[in-house]
Amino acid sequence: MLKQIYFVSEGNFLRNIQIFLLVVFLLIPIPKSISQVRLPQIIKDNMVLQRDAALSIWGWASPGEKVTVEWNGKRYRTITSSEGKWQIELSAMRAGGPYTMKISGKNEILISNILVGDVWLCSGQSNMVHQMNIHDVTYANDIANANYSEIRQFLIPSRANIEGPNDDLQSGNWISAVSENVRPFSAVAFFFARKLYEKYHVPIGLINASVGGTPIEAWTSEKGLKAFPDFLKTIETNKDTAYVNGINRAISAIRVNQKQKEAIDKGLTGPMPWYSEDFVPKNWRSINIPGYWDDQGVADLNGVVWYRREIDLPASMAGKPARVFLGRIVDADILYINGKEVGHTTYQYPQRRYNVPADLIKAGKNVFVVKVTNFNGKGGFVPDKPYCIFTDHDTVDLKGYWQYKVGEVFLPRPPLPPGINAQNQPAALYNAMIAPIIMYRVKGFLWYQGESNENRPEEYADLLPALIKDWRKEFDHQNAPFIYAQLPSFMDVNYLPTESNWAVLRESQLKALDVSNTAMTVNIDLGEWNDIHPDNKKDVGERMALAAQKIAYGENVVFSGPIYREQSIEGNKIIVSFSHTGSGLIISEGEELSEFSIAGADKKFVWAHAMIDSDQVIVWSDEVSEPKYVRYAWADNPDNPNLYNREGLPASPFRTD
Repeated sequence: MLKQIYFVSEGNFLRNIQIFLLVVFLLIPIPKSISQVRLPQIIKDNMVLQRDAALSIWGWASPGEKVTVEWNGKRYRTITSSEGKWQIELSAMRAGGPYTMKISGKNEILISNILVGDVWLCSGQSNMVHQMNIHDVTYANDIANANYSEIRQFLIPSRANIEGPNDDLQSGNWISAVSENVRPFSAVAFFFARKLYEKYHVPIGLINASVGGTPIEAWTSEKGLKAFPDFLKTIETNKDTAYVNGINRAISAIRVNQKQKEAIDKGLTGPMPWYSEDFVPKNWRSINIPGYWDDQGVADLNGVVWYRREIDLPASMAGKPARVFLGRIVDADILYINGKEVGHTTYQYPQRRYNVPADLIKAGKNVFVVKVTNFNGKGGFVPDKPYCIFTDHDTVDLKGYWQYKVGEVFLPRPPLPPGINAQNQPAALYNAMIAPIIMYRVKGFLWYQGESNENRPEEYADLLPALIKDWRKEFDHQNAPFIYAQLPSFMDVNYLPTESNWAVLRESQLKALDVSNTAMTVNIDLGEWNDIHPDNKKDVGERMALAAQKIAYGENVVFSGPIYREQSIEGNKIIVSFSHTGSGLIISEGEELSEFSIAGADKKFVWAHAMIDSDQVIVWSDEVSEPKYVRYAWADNPDNPNLYNREGLPASPFRTD
């Protein structure tokens, strides 16, 4: 009996010891030594590394782990820090490849098909975002004939962080510009890279970090904004996530409440929806496409307007896949054909280009319905855009008179307090999309941005140099070439001399040329009055490549149009001198120079006569006997800015007042 009790007690004792040891084990933090070697998202198969420069390869592993990188016949070793971080510097190499790299620790990673060439960081807002795919009609041949395995893009996913810098990206892959794979390439960046590749035959890597509708301060680091106390205050406030979430929840609640008070869309609530093929419209009115409804008898309406029309299509189009072009629509739209939704867009700027399934088109009558929702200003279809449906051989015009009926009228609502949109906050895009790659060596930077800062154009004169300085410091490349696009023309033409925020912003961009090793491409001739995203991305990219030939590759080329240098006054005339005149000034279109205006001390500008005299322009007006100031192309969308150099590059807008 005692023996039995003894063994029972021994069993309990052993079990207690086991439980105790298990508890102790669970309470001890699991050491990071079980971690494996990990690389940042940007270091992977098909990457392009910068030639002729020391390179950093970095990542994470267990604290104190030995990491080896085998590259180009050499072996590099390091030991991770106590935080589990490691970094190895590789010797500079000439252009070439493909190569393979092996990284070893407790595990092994093999990176293949690596090229060594020139790497450019391409950033900004939507005009840098715009992909080849968006312009696939204009650049159909460029897409079809793309066969550039040594031009590669790494597209950084859109992300913002208002709390601080990230150490890695969410995802991403290096893709070659071959056939259909070129579609997600930034169009500007692709044409830039293609121009350089065809000249130098050196691999080109494009890191595309761009987000539509974002301001320049979002792309600048907190340290880079140290001269802007208001931005620093905002950054500090945004670090309080409870505050930010509270603000956005409150605004969301207001929006929900406003939505509940709105009328119901009659087009969706009747016995049959208005997009149905069998719906019979009664008491619908006539309206023209393209055109705004405010200009056609529907004044000051914010709401939903339904458009409907029966379109006769030939038998040759039946049963074939088709595409519909609906220009641009303000603001949102849904297209239905024969009762089926074909496509939709939620905001005004993208051109509407919808694919139509092959089984939807019939010979003869086809019912087209477009639901248009407008939130502010003029709603409807923007003029001077393509409106048609087409297959491989047939095209049918969609312009003309349609029937329309108002489905919903939005009630006037008080303005909402400003929310906190992360992607528009100072440093937020830098934190999430730039900070994770600052150790990746680049040749230089391409920048196309400014539209989102047009309401603060003077401030841009300080913000752009601050960004340039910031990126050069963060990437440890103090004189890296920085090439940027001056904004093109946009909005209505004004036929009288006037003030313009877009002109002031272009002037602020022009001032950044005072920063060393920068170049600005002038694009005043490449805009579209009705589209903030002009279709011509090729000339923008190739002008950037021309600038790169000069400031990055040391070529003796004319890379810029005429830039204002100084003025002198002789009697009733102002004589304007320029730099970057190339082989001479010319008038590109027309018999005389246009878009020059002149003023006296009162700064009341009037249109002026202007003539080229060698590398100068003489400006005068009979209305101004004692001129003091001159302006050129000073407008949102100047009508005919026709001063160029003989190399075909336009003069930058400017003012001397």
